[in-house]
Amino acid sequence: MKLSELPHRTAATVESVDDHAPNDSIARRLRELGFVNGERVEVMAAGPVSAEPLLVQIGFTRFALRRSEAARVRVQANGSGKHVNGFDADRTEGGQA
Repeated sequence: MKLSELPHRTAATVESVDDHAPNDSIARRLRELGFVNGERVEVMAAGPVSAEPLLVQIGFTRFALRRSEAARVRVQANGSGKHVNGFDADRTEGGQA
């Protein structure tokens, strides 16, 4: 699934970033920002006009991404989607924060 398709407030794990050309500067920048295999990511909100931009959290950092940029990031949705203080409850010890 693409990050741009992920429902809001659903935890996911980054699988890859798609390159559209050799030396793709946007894909490289996304990786530099932390969109790398295994990182936890979540779409927190979307803008008011055409749902642009997306507010995306990776780790403890939030970024505003265009939908076209988010569509380059491949993710795997995590389990139940339950959250405690912005984190997936299933990933904390005993399911409690």
